[in-house]
Amino acid sequence: MHTRRSVRRPAPALAALLLAAALALTGCSAGDDASGGSNSAADHGADDKAVSGEAAPGGTGSSSGAKATAPPKLAASHIIRTASLTVQVKDVPKALEQARTGTENAGGYIGNETTTRDAEGHERTRVVLRVPVEKYDEVLAELEGTGKLLDRSAKAEDVTDQVVDVESRITTQRASVARIRELMDRATKLSDVVTLEGELSTRQADLESLLARQKSLKDRTSLATITLSLSETPVKKAAKDDDPGFVDALAGGWNAFVTMLRWLAVAFGAVLPFAAVAALIVLLWLRVVRPRLPRRPAPAPAASALGPLPTARPAPESAQPPAPGERD
Repeated sequence: MHTRRSVRRPAPALAALLLAAALALTGCSAGDDASGGSNSAADHGADDKAVSGEAAPGGTGSSSGAKATAPPKLAASHIIRTASLTVQVKDVPKALEQARTGTENAGGYIGNETTTRDAEGHERTRVVLRVPVEKYDEVLAELEGTGKLLDRSAKAEDVTDQVVDVESRITTQRASVARIRELMDRATKLSDVVTLEGELSTRQADLESLLARQKSLKDRTSLATITLSLSETPVKKAAKDDDPGFVDALAGGWNAFVTMLRWLAVAFGAVLPFAAVAALIVLLWLRVVRPRLPRRPAPAPAASALGPLPTARPAPESAQPPAPGERD
């Protein structure tokens, strides 16, 4: 009995020792798993930041991180640039030739050109220049230096949305035209062919309109428009004496007299039609209407209360002087 008890007593102690060892191993593995899990989470977080373009704090950064932090490329923009310049120069033809040379050297060309001359002989030229957008600022600065800048205005209009919209609509319209042509190839009835031909012509017209708009936008965005106005420097005149003299008074009186005659002529011209109509009416009245009117009878002699008034008696013949033939 004593021997059997000595054999059974070490069993609980061994079991306790194995349990403690198992717990220790379990704790170590749990610690390793926790640390590994945190490291993997940190790695995932770093990867997410690298993908989104953010650098991990405290990290030195790698080549992939450098690529992730690089700024994204901007989409190509389409901008219409226009400018208007008014420059005063001493010699307009020379300044115009200089502007033409600078524009052609920049790869542009001359558009519309208008030259006028005022009453004093001063020449003025207005020319439209089309230059590449890359040379826009350079040409503009060169034109400003040709003389005295009097006025400048510049405008930039972003039409990127319009360009993208037109390109998308062109792609869709081309696909639509292709589908109509496929249906025409498969059509067997004449009515279907006629209907499809009408639809095809309509869609092709829409496609051509879109292509023309695309071409116009491309031209306006690739070439800037500069409107240049050149005017000669006015000649300075000698200052005149402010005190009027006899000649000035005579000139002023003559101008007043001529002005008065002009106004009288204007008034006469305005009244003349009415006077002509009035004269015609009076003439018709005197020559046509009045002779046809019935004449009024002569009035009877007036009678007084004592009777009719005596009438005048004719003079006796003896009282009359003899005729020249009867004197003899």
